[in-house]
Amino acid sequence: MSGKESRPNTERSTKSSTSALDLPGPIGGLCFFVSDLHGVVSRYEKLFQAILNDPPVAVFMGGDLLPHPADSTFVESYLFPELSRLREKLGRSYPVFQVILGNDDPRCFEPAFQKGEELGFWIYIHNRRHFFRGATVYGYSCVPPTPFLLKDWERYDVSRYCDPGCVSPEEGVRTVEPDRGDTKWGTITGDLERLTGAEPVDSGVFLFHSPPYKTCLDRAALDGRQFDFAPLDVHIGSIAIRRFIETRQPLLTLHGHVHESARLTGQWKTTIGRTVCVGAAHDGPEFALVRFDLAAPIEATRELL
Repeated sequence: MSGKESRPNTERSTKSSTSALDLPGPIGGLCFFVSDLHGVVSRYEKLFQAILNDPPVAVFMGGDLLPHPADSTFVESYLFPELSRLREKLGRSYPVFQVILGNDDPRCFEPAFQKGEELGFWIYIHNRRHFFRGATVYGYSCVPPTPFLLKDWERYDVSRYCDPGCVSPEEGVRTVEPDRGDTKWGTITGDLERLTGAEPVDSGVFLFHSPPYKTCLDRAALDGRQFDFAPLDVHIGSIAIRRFIETRQPLLTLHGHVHESARLTGQWKTTIGRTVCVGAAHDGPEFALVRFDLAAPIEATRELL
């Protein structure tokens, strides 16, 4: 199924996250989802204004949040003051921000996001889970291998295989020294198994950066392209994430990463079994704001601001 888009006029902890930001109550309530803001201040300004105009109970931020090239001061010099002002204006209506980073966000800035949690601005949820309004929210930043050189958030997908033209997670550049054995043998499949264990996830909300493979959310502009005479797959999402959704059937999954997918497919929302899968990546100057209610995620809407 597809969603209609409107343009308005205007490492590795799997422990549960606990925070004073937790809100009691039954599942449900207005939520926002955004991704791939890439440090563009005008996009953040529009997001903050949308929150002031219609305060949600939660804001999910799906990675690629920092400027490129990375600005080491962006989080503390821009986001912290802006969120402080937002919290002052909203008081008890300040939403629960749940945040992950994406493959374009250097991991050396992860401590700033951990500090943001300590200051009460958000919950940094990569490889963690957080109980929220009757749902369990899980966060996971990593994507399968890409052609890009920054590898802080890249993992082998289901095996030690890279698509043609992609750079292995064992190569490239990292801003934080990894565990070499984990880099060589770790997979997204294994990470998701450790994150969720055997517990049921039918009321789970998964904040992913990568979309699931071969859906309307992972369609890249690679038509007719080849690398060393090998045709490139136009679908660049995660097979592991797709298999996880197919077998575990969470309530809702949230995705970013592939900016042009909604433009190429005309869709930003789909279902895999009973799971609703939503994308917020966008390749125009605007950003996509997804609004949804945890009680009825299939009714999510998306607008370009």
